[in-house]
This record gives sequence, structure tokens and C-alpha cells, in this order.
Amino acid sequence: MKYLPLDPQIFIKNRNRFTAKMQPGSIAIFNSNDELPSNGDALHPFKQNADLYWLTGIDQEDTMLVLFPDNPDPKYREVLVLVRPNELKEKWDGHRLRREEATAISGIKTIVWLDALDGLLQPWIHDAINIYLNSNENNRKANLVPVRDYRYAQELRTRYPLHNFLRAAPLLKELRSVKTEEEIGVIQTAIDITEKTFRRLLGFIRPGVSEHEIHAEIWHEFLRNRATGEAYGSIIASGDRARTLHYVSNNQECKDGELILMDFGAAYGGYNADLTRTVPVNGKFTQRQREVYDACLHLHNFAKGLLKPGITIADYHQQVGVEAGKQFVKLGLLTESDIKNEDPETPAYRKYLYHGISHHLGVDVHDLGPSFHQPIPDGSVLTVEPGIYIEEEKMGVRIENNIWVKSSGNVDLMKNIPITADEIEALMKK
Repeated sequence: MKYLPLDPQIFIKNRNRFTAKMQPGSIAIFNSNDELPSNGDALHPFKQNADLYWLTGIDQEDTMLVLFPDNPDPKYREVLVLVRPNELKEKWDGHRLRREEATAISGIKTIVWLDALDGLLQPWIHDAINIYLNSNENNRKANLVPVRDYRYAQELRTRYPLHNFLRAAPLLKELRSVKTEEEIGVIQTAIDITEKTFRRLLGFIRPGVSEHEIHAEIWHEFLRNRATGEAYGSIIASGDRARTLHYVSNNQECKDGELILMDFGAAYGGYNADLTRTVPVNGKFTQRQREVYDACLHLHNFAKGLLKPGITIADYHQQVGVEAGKQFVKLGLLTESDIKNEDPETPAYRKYLYHGISHHLGVDVHDLGPSFHQPIPDGSVLTVEPGIYIEEEKMGVRIENNIWVKSSGNVDLMKNIPITADEIEALMKK
């Protein structure tokens, strides 16, 4: 890992929150993700299972976690399972965690080697009534590959057919959507690195620079500040390419007179930042660009004002959409008649704002949270990212901050990052 060691209390607290939700007489078993092949004998870079990481802080393959709060032997009420270090394999692939190192990261005192687990696990399961197993229940998932969680669930159902199997995912969705102060501290570090990077870019962008050169500056600043890397594939989209929401080619020249939309965020300590800013390539907004930018910033601030514990994403999006329609009339993009005669299933504003306004953020960039029609809980972290995309003018603007939603008052975790047109122009002028 590149990041500095985290406080194990983050993961101790997360495990305590989970076990408090378990039914009596239950055991819960979590697996790491697979190592996935690419081509030949190569593997894709390993990406840890987000739930396992949230519970342990361990970012190593072939890891398992066993939680059994009612185990008659207190030593085995929480067990971290690791692959046994192998001197020959370490010569090729590098260091693997020792017991004391894993305990320092996770706060788990009992460490068991993977090759010795079966003899221990069977009597634990025999003592349990329920078995919690994990699955990916992110509503956005699209992966049909039979990953380890599903293979393991099938294996245990075959071996222990008379046990009662329960889903860990609903508990994790509820718990992970509410961030502890310790988690916010790690997210804030990722955001602070992202802020440094944005300020660096404001001094670098100029007509003639390539999108890929800007992308290189992002990587440079991330790594020099101990970020693991990008939270997601950075979007560096100048000119009309800004209307492509997931543009990641990042290989075209940034031209004088264009805007450039940059959507990027640092990953640090297993948590993520997610920032979008749109700036003039030459450092100066045209009158029309500023009009559109200021309208987008108005929507951004309007949405932040609506976002409160208890509102549903569905209601929140509907209200932002109504305000978006008003702004688009002022910009000359829509008429009052367009709004009056719109199809409720396809509101008129959708022509110029065709994505959602917010998503949960945390260990995953699109983190777990309640469904569209359930209330947002106190303590969630959400993005706020309205956009305006005008095909006729070959222009796209999006502005995004990360907000800790609190009943005591929301906290804009990106409040220190320049956001107004005046701030951006002043910093680019320097």
C-alpha cells in the first residue's frame, strides 16, 4: 500500500456495527475477490472485495473473515484468515502479511492460515443456526461472472443443506451508507489530495495541451501524495467531448475558446473522492460559457440545499429537475411552453441534463445506500453533480462536490476547492 497506516478503530467499529445486527446463533463468512486473468499468464491488478475491506482493512488476495459472536470459545468470535506466507512465492510476488501485521491493520487478534481453516470452520458452523454469506447487491452491478462469493455460497449450501442461510448484503447496505467520523477522516484525506491536484491543473491547462497530458498531471499528483491511484477512470473532456458522460479516451487537443470538463478523484486508504470541475482552456470564460456555468452552479447549490436526511433520491431528483427546467428557460434552451406541455415521463429538462444528481460515495465510488424510494439516512456521503449539456453549442458543464449529509447540518467536504467562475479565472491567471 502507498497510503499511511489507518487507525484500526475504523474497522473494529465497522465489525461491531455489523455483529450488532446479526441474529443470535449466527456465523458470518466473507471472502476476498478473485484474482482475475487478463491475457497469457498476466493478471489484472487485484481489487479487494469492498465489504471485506470495510470490515477488516485488509487489501490482500485469498483473505477471509469469520464472525461468530456466540462462539463458545471467545478467541474465535472474530477470525481473520490469510494465505500462509511462502518464501519462494514472495521472491516473485512480494511480501505477504504476517500475523502481527494483519492484527495491526484490522484490530483482529486471531489470525488463521487459509490451509488450516477447514478443520476449524466445520465445528463452528455446526454450533451455529444461521450462516450469513455475502453477495454483490449494488443496484448498478452488471457483472455476470460467477465470482467467489457466489461459488462459495453454492459450496456451503451443498455441505450444510439444513442450515438457515441469510444475506449479509442488506445489513451492509444499511451500515455502509452511514459513515463514521473515522471513515470521514479517510475520505477527507482523499479529497485533500484531489484538491491539490485540481489546483495543480489550474496552473497547467492552456490552449494546445492534450487531454492525456492533463491526465498525466493527475496521476503524478495523486501518487506523490500517497494515493493508491484513481478512484475511477478520470474523465478529461474538452469541447464537445464533455457531453459524453463516461468519456475516458483522454487523447485530444484542448483548444483555445473551449471548456474542459474534468471528473476525477483520488483513492486513499480504501476510500474515494469524486470531483468534477469545468474550466476554460484559455483561463477566461466567454459571456455565454459563464452564463451556463453559473446556471449549473446555481443548480449545484440548490441541490445541496435540498439534500437532507429523510428525503428520498426520487423526490430530490424531481425537485432538482423542476429547478433545472427554470434555469434552462432563462438560458434560452427551453420555453415556458416546453415545460407546460412536457411528458411527465420524459421531462423537458432531460434534453440538457440526462443523468442523476447524486450517488452514495465511500469504499465504492458508487457506494451502497438505500433505494431511490427510501429515505437517505443521517450520516450518508453523497455527491452533488448537476450538469448542463448543450449539443447545439458543443458544450458540457458539470460541477460536483462530496457532501456528508447530517441532521445537524450538512458538511461540504470539498468546501475548500475553488468552484466559482471568478475563483477559477483568478487561479488560472496566476
